[in-house]
Amino acid sequence: MNEIREVDRFECRVISVIQNLVWKGITVEENGTRGRVYFGRVNGELNISHGETLYLGIKPVYEVEDKTMKVTLYDAEDKQLDWTLV
Repeated sequence: MNEIREVDRFECRVISVIQNLVWKGITVEENGTRGRVYFGRVNGELNISHGETLYLGIKPVYEVEDKTMKVTLYDAEDKQLDWTLV
C-alpha cells in the first residue's frame, strides 16, 4: 500500500450544505471509500452547492482526544476551505 502524503488530494462530492449566519456546514463524501466528513466553518459567502466536486487532504497527527488525522477541505484551485480532526 502506498503512503498517503500531505500533498495528496482525494476527490469528494458535496452531500449537504447548511447555511448559518456567517458559516456554511458542508458534508462531503469521498468518491472511493464513500466515507463522509462534516466541515462546520466554511466561509458562508462561497458559492458551494449539493453535488459539487471538492477535494480532501489528509495529514496524520499525534493523537488528540482519540483523533489521529487532520482532514482538510479544498476547492479545485487547492484553496483551503476548512479543516477538522477525525
